[in-house]
Amino acid sequence: MRSLLPEGFEVVTADDAQIQLPEETGETFEANALLKARAAASQSGMLSVADDSGLEIDALGGKPGVRSARFAEDHGRSASDEENNRLVIEMLSDTDDSARTARFVSAIAIVDPDGEESVVRGTVEGRITDAPRGSNGFGYDPLFIPSGDERTMAELTDDEKNAISHRGKAFQLAIPLIVRMATQHDIEPINDD
Repeated sequence: MRSLLPEGFEVVTADDAQIQLPEETGETFEANALLKARAAASQSGMLSVADDSGLEIDALGGKPGVRSARFAEDHGRSASDEENNRLVIEMLSDTDDSARTARFVSAIAIVDPDGEESVVRGTVEGRITDAPRGSNGFGYDPLFIPSGDERTMAELTDDEKNAISHRGKAFQLAIPLIVRMATQHDIEPINDD
C-alpha cells in the first residue's frame, strides 16, 4: 500500500495505532473488511483501510470463503496453511480437473471517521491443483493455478504475483478512493490489516 500511495501519505499499521480489531463475524469478505475498518476509524479517528481475503472453490460451494484461514480448524484440525491445503486436496480428491475452478478474493474497505465508506473487490480466477507446488507464497498459493498459467501462485515470482493478485487488483481500485477521502477530509490514512 505504501508503494502505491502518492508521496506525502503516512501509513500507520493497526498494531502501531493499538487498534483492537473485532472478531470477523461477517458472511462476506466485504462485511469482514468493513467490520475491521469501522473499528479502526472509530478507535483512531483516522481514515482506515482494512481487507479480508480468501479462496472460493466452486466445487465446494464457495468454501473455504471467509473461513479460509480457519478452514481446517473448522473441521477439527490444527489451524495451519498445511492443514488447510491438505483438507482442500482431500475434499477435491474425486473432483475432475475441469471442475476445480476457484478464485482468490480480496475486499478492501475504506472508512473515514465521519462514517463515509467505500468497498472494492479484486479477484483472480484459476483452478486448484491436486498437490501443492512451489515455495514462494503462503496460504493456498501452492494449490492455486491462475488462469492462463500452468504454475501455482507459489511458483510465481513476487513481481508476477503482484501483477495479477487479488490484493493488487483491489488496492489499484482502492488507492484513488483513499486519496480522495483523505484529501476531502484532510486526514491521514491508517492501514488496518
